[in-house]
Amino acid sequence: MSTHTIQLLVTSDIHGYIMPTSYRGVPESLGLAQLATRIEELRSFHPTLLIDNGDLIQGSPLTYFKQTFLPLDTNPIIQATNELAYDAAIFGNHEFNYGKENLDRIIEQSQFPWLSCNIRNDDGTDWVKPYQIFEVDGVRIGVIGATTHFITTWEDPAHLTGLQIDDALSSVTYWLGVMKELEKVHVSVISYHGGFSHSLETGGLEETDSGENQGFQMLQQLDFDVLITGHQHREISTKAYGKSIVQPGSRAVKVGQVMIQIELENDEVTHIQHIPDLISIVEHDHLHPKVVASVIALHDETERWLDEPIAAVKGDMLYHNAMDVRIHKHPYIQFLQQLQMDVTGAPISCTSLFHDQPGGFKPIVTMRDIVTNYIYPNTLKVLAVTGQQLMLALEQCASYFTVENDQIAVAPSFLYPKAQPYNYDMWEGINYTMDISKPIGSRIIQATINELPIKPLESFHVVMNNYRATGAGNFPYFTTCPVISDLQIDMTEVIATYLRTHPVIHAHVEQNWNIIK
Repeated sequence: MSTHTIQLLVTSDIHGYIMPTSYRGVPESLGLAQLATRIEELRSFHPTLLIDNGDLIQGSPLTYFKQTFLPLDTNPIIQATNELAYDAAIFGNHEFNYGKENLDRIIEQSQFPWLSCNIRNDDGTDWVKPYQIFEVDGVRIGVIGATTHFITTWEDPAHLTGLQIDDALSSVTYWLGVMKELEKVHVSVISYHGGFSHSLETGGLEETDSGENQGFQMLQQLDFDVLITGHQHREISTKAYGKSIVQPGSRAVKVGQVMIQIELENDEVTHIQHIPDLISIVEHDHLHPKVVASVIALHDETERWLDEPIAAVKGDMLYHNAMDVRIHKHPYIQFLQQLQMDVTGAPISCTSLFHDQPGGFKPIVTMRDIVTNYIYPNTLKVLAVTGQQLMLALEQCASYFTVENDQIAVAPSFLYPKAQPYNYDMWEGINYTMDISKPIGSRIIQATINELPIKPLESFHVVMNNYRATGAGNFPYFTTCPVISDLQIDMTEVIATYLRTHPVIHAHVEQNWNIIK
């Protein structure tokens, strides 16, 4: 009989954050360069398997600069993960934002395998391996990779050309069976770029069971040891249904760890115990020199580019409290709405405030201001939306709020299991009033366009981001709306171009909506 202690280490949703900064101009405890020090320390204690669970190469100003100006260069983030000798990586949905050709280059540059059991070539053949067997200290670990199949809902179809995206749960079920039949594994791991629609404690629904996050169903229905999750940016280390579960947040602030103690006799498992944990960056952790060396040139170029002045603001376009912006219209939102209508010609616009940090534009606007405010790689679409669909959308937006202690607050369903500030839209071109004291579905007490009631069958041209146009965020009716125009330019580029042609902008508000309780 032999006894083995091994560990799985997991990163997920790094989103291109390597250096210890979110590019707001201040140092922060985040990023792979700092977390790598913690990873190397943990590795020194036990034989280790290191996995990234997706959304690695997109999401920061660094990755935007790389893809915009140096798209064909070797990706420094992949160089950094090569330096850390990752054992495997899983595709996140945001890996596809730059298209399949870019991903094929990423795969070629990687010194580790990318795994996916539910993303195949459209002729049914494997694009990458569905699973891989790793031997760690004599223990055979089978790792199956899977990605939320909602990629097809969000992503530009051109970015998925040549690929077939299958249901993640069905694919994992099939390939887990294949792996167990063909491979003599001691430990079975599912690395799933997706999360949970149900509570891990009670089993109750926490969000719409749309199929986007099937982790709970995997736990319930399948026989395996460890579930690695991501996508929701939650911090989870727990056990359920006999499995260890980790989800290490985002931007490389934590590494997931699963300690596995296993006893083998005649190559059979006689005892196994696994314990999940999350290990945080410590402030005094130094930066990993090889990781820094991989990205420092691009990082320095990005910092210089971010500080280039583009335009000036007359008046105050800064805000300190995101909730205030969502309840009381703000000049920054007015600017975004006007820009969206100007560049598309649509008379109606909707947009979100994507994060909960302070923001807006300073008196001198730089690229740093643009990319730290508009944080997603969205494009714009103009849809033909009926009056009935407009009213449904306004009611959905009104469901973002509740009343607590006589104050307007965010409804719990938009905070847990994941904060969703990007799923509350503010509207321009419509005059409307929300009464949050009324039941959900009956909160729009007044809505007009050009001072006229909104007729259910009348059609209106509405500009929105491509994410919302997919129906994401519980706006399913938008998927049936005819597309009038599709502006295939990243919004940060749209904003920068607009500001260069409008070098002085004026902070003002045209009040067209009101929220009462």
